[in-house]
Amino acid sequence: MQILILNGPNLNLLGRREPALYGTRSFEEFLPELRETFPDLTLEYFQSNHEGELIDKLHEVGYTYAGVVLNAGGYTHTSVALADAVAAIAAPVVEVHLSNIAAREDFRKVSLIGRACVGSIAGFKLESYRLALQYFQSLKPKRVGFKV
Repeated sequence: MQILILNGPNLNLLGRREPALYGTRSFEEFLPELRETFPDLTLEYFQSNHEGELIDKLHEVGYTYAGVVLNAGGYTHTSVALADAVAAIAAPVVEVHLSNIAAREDFRKVSLIGRACVGSIAGFKLESYRLALQYFQSLKPKRVGFKV
């Protein structure tokens, strides 16, 4: 089962950017742990600070991958185009945020992409990604043909 983890602007600075809010580990440090925890999932990772590149990546995998874990960063609150791209693809998308966006500035409490996602996870720092992948793991077909 192929899953894309797609990170938006400024998430390349994880581990250095506002560590009290976002934690002290980079996503690149965390990714091997996710791959070890979910060996049955084929995890691809892509990060971009450019809206069009994020949209292009969604279009590229949106009809062939089993799902997308999307942290759109600041585009969550501003990008109609990214929301449209999420709505346009067949793959289910789980929105994730490291911080609790409901407890932050007023403009961060509104997610334009959330309506097109199957669910949203926020406030658990990097663990938000693990929770999203647990969702996709739960969708994996169970083995059949086992006889007691």
